Amino acid sequence: MDQSDDLRLQQMSDYRRIEKAMVFMAGSASRQPTLDEISAHVHLSPFHFQRVFCRWSGTTPKRFLQAITLERGKRLLREDKALLEVSHDVGLSGSSRLHDHFVQLEAVTPGEFRNGGEGLCIEYGFHQTPLGQMFVAITPRGICRMGFIDHTNAGAALKELRRAWPKSTLISSEMATRHVIDVLFRDRPGRPTGPLSLHVTGTNFQVAVWRALLRIPPGRLASYSLIAAALGRPGSSRAVGNAVGANPVALLIPCHRVIQQSGALGGYRWGTAKKQMVQTWEQLRSEFL
Repeated sequence: MDQSDDLRLQQMSDYRRIEKAMVFMAGSASRQPTLDEISAHVHLSPFHFQRVFCRWSGTTPKRFLQAITLERGKRLLREDKALLEVSHDVGLSGSSRLHDHFVQLEAVTPGEFRNGGEGLCIEYGFHQTPLGQMFVAITPRGICRMGFIDHTNAGAALKELRRAWPKSTLISSEMATRHVIDVLFRDRPGRPTGPLSLHVTGTNFQVAVWRALLRIPPGRLASYSLIAAALGRPGSSRAVGNAVGANPVALLIPCHRVIQQSGALGGYRWGTAKKQMVQTWEQLRSEFL
C-alpha cells in the first residue's frame, strides 16, 4: 500500500467520524452535548476532533450544533408576507435563473425513455463525504442518479439505476464520478469553472417540481404548498410531495429545502436525521458565499 492509499483510507475514516458526530449532534441537540461528549462518541480527543471536524466540514462543532434546530425551518414561514412575495423571495417566481448558476437540468425525452437507455454508457461510483457515503451515476449528458447509501442499501442503488435504464451499460468508475463530489464538498465553498448537468427522467409534473426546487436559494426553505402555488397548482401539495420524494439526484436537486407548512421537517427519502444534517451543513456553507 503506497502513501496515496494511506491518505485515502485516512480521509474515509475522517468522513465516517464526521458523519457519526453529525448524527449524534442532531439526535442530542435538545440537551446540547459538550465537545468532550461528542469527541468521545467518535473515539477522538477533543483537540483532534475539533481539527478534523473543522477541516472537513468547514465549521466548528459548536457552530454546527447551534444551527441544528427546527426553528430555522420555521423562520421563513413565520414571516408575515403575502404568498407571492414569499414565493419571489425564495426564487420560485419572477426568475428563471437556477439558484446555484451551475446546475443545468435536462430531462429525458419520451423516445429516450422508451429506449430504456439502449446504447447509453452510465458510469457510477461510491464516495465517502462528510455527510455520509454517496452513490453517483453519470451519463455523457449529466448526473442521472445521486443519493445517500449505507451498507444496507448499496446494492439497492444499483438495482434502482438498472430499473431506470434497463438497456444501458453500467460501468464502475469512481474516477469518472469523483468530479461531482469534489464540486460539492470542496474545502472552500465556491462556484466550479463549468456547469454541472443533470440528466434525469420523470413526468412533466415531476420535472416542473424539480426545476422549482432548483430555484430555492441555498440556506432557504419553502413549503410544499408554496411550491404548488408557485407552479399554478394550489391544492396539489400532496402531488408536489410525491414529486419531491421521487427526486433522483440528492443535494443538487435540493429536495431537502422543502418542509411542511407548520415548519416541521417533513419526510425525506434518506431519512429525517439526514435531512436535518444536510440543511444545517448547507446553511453553514452558505454563510461563506
